[in-house]
Amino acid sequence: MTKRTGGTARFAILLGALTALGPLANDTYLPSLPQIADDLNATASATQLSLTACLVGLGSGQMIAGPISDRLGRRGPLLAGLLLFVAAALACSWAPNVWTLVVLRLLQGIGGATGIVIASAIVRDRHTGVQAARLFSLLMLVTGMAPILAPVAGGQLLRMTDWRGIFLALTAAGAVILLACTLLLPETHPVQARTAPTDSGPVFGRLLKDRQYVGYMLSCGFAFAAMFAYIAGSPFVLQEIHHMSPQAFSYVFGINALGLVVAAQTGGRIVHKSGPRRLLGLGVSGSALGGVGALVCAVTHAPLPALLVSLFVIVTSVGLVMPNSMALAMNNHGEIAGAAAALIGFLQHIIGAAMVPLVGLAGKTSALPMGITTAALGIAALASFTLITRPDPDPADLRPVAVEAAR
Repeated sequence: MTKRTGGTARFAILLGALTALGPLANDTYLPSLPQIADDLNATASATQLSLTACLVGLGSGQMIAGPISDRLGRRGPLLAGLLLFVAAALACSWAPNVWTLVVLRLLQGIGGATGIVIASAIVRDRHTGVQAARLFSLLMLVTGMAPILAPVAGGQLLRMTDWRGIFLALTAAGAVILLACTLLLPETHPVQARTAPTDSGPVFGRLLKDRQYVGYMLSCGFAFAAMFAYIAGSPFVLQEIHHMSPQAFSYVFGINALGLVVAAQTGGRIVHKSGPRRLLGLGVSGSALGGVGALVCAVTHAPLPALLVSLFVIVTSVGLVMPNSMALAMNNHGEIAGAAAALIGFLQHIIGAAMVPLVGLAGKTSALPMGITTAALGIAALASFTLITRPDPDPADLRPVAVEAAR
């Protein structure tokens, strides 16, 4: 990392905070979903739509912010998106009914999307190949602290306040990140490297014609969506069916997220030896295995520990899938990194949003919808990797070569 970025550690923490903002918005309020349903007189499925809406916003917002950042630079669009996030989070704390909450969560997701996509674009502004995979893994260390700490914090906040207080806490977190970016984040996408305003449409078509890019994008999207099916279904499955308290649920959620962080950091340390593709293959295999395990547990009414192991594997595998699929997919698209990251992020969140309502179809009485959904998505991730992508004939482009600082 160059001195222009202000140091690797500080830069990674800042980018990690940006990519964590979306997960923070979802994970902190997860223990309160049953409370929201009771307070707003809504069904489990309707309440889960607030999660779906945020996922839709996180996906569609990336499609807007990514190409705009390719044209206008990274800083301006990022700060505007963070401001929207803060305003929407504050409004969520006043929501009078579930449908108003759903709309506000959509806006909150759109605002948070800018952090996710622009942080990924900034990584690609500076690095390629193995070095990019290492930095993505480092970001997941910072990002992974959100799902570890957020549900725990949410569960503890419910001891002192209600779900509205949780959204006030999200407002404060967004404001702190906005201030930090305003003061510390440099522009990494100089004018000479930016795309013309008419380039966005053809850019997405060009990306979709790249078989390798599409295969890695689908592998990432399906594995990511499997994790979100778990995120949406587990509050009800674990708290209502298995009678966990909000605090116990938050601890289980945090342990799973810790597995994701450990997997990402282990992968980051060995990627120079194994290569990103091998680690990605291991990750999608784990996603499929964990999903099938969750389905078997639901069908056989297996004891809770067996289900917890399967859920742990589903989440942990994402720590290998995300950094390596991003590095592989974006490796040959540095000049349109914003658009490339946006399309990946859009697919992740749109598939996740489509799957989230399905896990609540049986209400609070069955884990079967969550098991079916996670199994199908895990298998789809493994199939996309196996059937669509091919090993690069020349691994030279995956050596840790930094992008010229002049970019």
